[in-house]
Parts: sequence; structure tokens; C-alpha cells
Amino acid sequence: MIDAMYNYRQGELHSAEFSDEFNSLCIPFEDSLSEEQTDIFHQILDCVSETAAVEMRAAYKVGFKDGVTMMKEIQE
Repeated sequence: MIDAMYNYRQGELHSAEFSDEFNSLCIPFEDSLSEEQTDIFHQILDCVSETAAVEMRAAYKVGFKDGVTMMKEIQE
């Protein structure tokens, strides 16, 4: 059920933009790569993004469960 709620709300989450620091490091680095290296670099970035998404989902579940626990304690 928590997953369903997360998936429903996911469309309401605003995508973060890359920081100026990330862009100042990443863009020149990417420009220096060969085509094959660029493909690998993009695959690495995709893996990092997927890992962050999994961590965000897990944090949402934990936060939701913590909120329920606090509400139960307040009611007692």
C-alpha cells in the first residue's frame, strides 16, 4: 500500500536540477570523452540515478512508518 501511495505521489515530486558545481565538473569531463566512454559514463549516471530512486522509495517507506508510529504513541 505504501508503494502504491508513493507511486501515486511520484508524479508530484519536482525533479531536482543539477547544481552549478555538478555542471562545471561534468560537462567539461563529458566533452573530453570518446563516444564509447560517453556511453559508459551515461550508463554510470543512469545507475546512480536508479540507486537514488531506490533509496528515495525506501526513505519514504521508513518515514511513513515512523509517522504512523508517532501518531500511535500520541494517541496512547
